[in-house]
Amino acid sequence: MSSKESPTKTIVVALLLSLVCSVVVSTAAIKLKPMQEKNKALDKKRNILVAAGMIEAGSSASVEDLFSQVESKYVDLATGSFVEEPAGFDQRAFAKNSATNLKLTASQDLGGIGTRSQVAHVYMVKKDGQLDSIILPIHGKGLFSTLYGFIALDKDLQTVKGLKYYEHGETPGLGGEIENANWLAKWPGKKVLDPKGEPVITLVKNVADDNNEVDALSGATWTTNGVEGMIRFWLGDDGFGPFLDKVRAGEI
Repeated sequence: MSSKESPTKTIVVALLLSLVCSVVVSTAAIKLKPMQEKNKALDKKRNILVAAGMIEAGSSASVEDLFSQVESKYVDLATGSFVEEPAGFDQRAFAKNSATNLKLTASQDLGGIGTRSQVAHVYMVKKDGQLDSIILPIHGKGLFSTLYGFIALDKDLQTVKGLKYYEHGETPGLGGEIENANWLAKWPGKKVLDPKGEPVITLVKNVADDNNEVDALSGATWTTNGVEGMIRFWLGDDGFGPFLDKVRAGEI
């Protein structure tokens, strides 16, 4: 082996190459981060609009233009009142921080989430100055993952306007069917709350005949139970219930 091909030289070249590649990748990641954050925010807005029935999945309509009709607010879940945006608000991060979360008891935790943020984001759509729909973020445990989505309620605050899941790790063809457009199309028009604001939605294995029943996901009992539990939780007293009560009473 010649001196020009010594092991030391090979190692040095490899290290230098690795260093250069790391710098290039890091620089690209930093420069792309603003674009990634922008796309993430745009995707969130699209999912909210889909849940509200204001845009179809895959539509080329302007998300920003349509979202200008949506009013974004922050709610103290304990009181149901609007609050100012908390500094550094991130609902997922707040749910993990003991200073900003609420630890749920076993009887409260229908969604299997353990803790929830004390403050949550809500979205309201008004037409001619009157409430048309409310879109609420929901999440809860399925079989293999936490499911994240949005549920939109009609102006009567009882009827589903739309449901959209955008993040999960469930099994394709089974629990993953929560993203299936045909299954999601079964939700609009269903009653999730009674006139008093009590959750009444049920997912059933047989054909759903009642107005508060939705077909369960075939072969995905754990995911089905997770969907029902999280919706009952987030629309109940320990979720958005106090906020919905205030809206129902005309206080908001």
